[in-house]
Amino acid sequence: MCSGGFAKCLGISLMPLMIVCVLCNILLFFPSGKSVDSEHITQEVWYFGGILGSGLLMIFPALVFLGLKNNDCCGCCGNESCGRRFAMLTSILFAAVGVVGAGYSVIVSAVAINKGPVCNTNSTSPVWEYPFSDGDYLSDKDLWSRCVEPVGVVSWHLSLFSVLLIMGLIQMALCATQVVNGLLGALCGDCCCGGSNESV
Repeated sequence: MCSGGFAKCLGISLMPLMIVCVLCNILLFFPSGKSVDSEHITQEVWYFGGILGSGLLMIFPALVFLGLKNNDCCGCCGNESCGRRFAMLTSILFAAVGVVGAGYSVIVSAVAINKGPVCNTNSTSPVWEYPFSDGDYLSDKDLWSRCVEPVGVVSWHLSLFSVLLIMGLIQMALCATQVVNGLLGALCGDCCCGGSNESV
């Protein structure tokens, strides 16, 4: 497969992951699917790891990867001196942006999972706090009962941030793969440049 074609596959793969991350971040603003006051939303949700890191920042590498397949071997953007090798080299920079964005989302998600959600721990006199510390609730599901309200907030928090964590890791892997692919494309050239298209 040509390096440009492989990059296009990576770009296509990033699109659904990006959408899932944005949706997960949005859902985290509604603990257990309920609307709550802003101070009752887990702090890490406001860092927008899924919306900014794995979402908006991922648009740039995804679009660049998709466009690499359409670059001809003579040049790009109407400039004959800008060939496919330069385009592949440039894609490395955008891949690095993707790694940084996804990495940010992964870090925010990991911190949020370890910290746990903010919730009401008193049914008679509401006390909103972070009842867990150092991820102790991950190994002891009985501790989840500390959160009285919103009902099911712990599983909601854990599930969505886990999805963000996993999607972010996959995005990092895809962007890192494009770094290698971009280097190979820049150094060796795309297959079409050394194939039958060269004689046309």
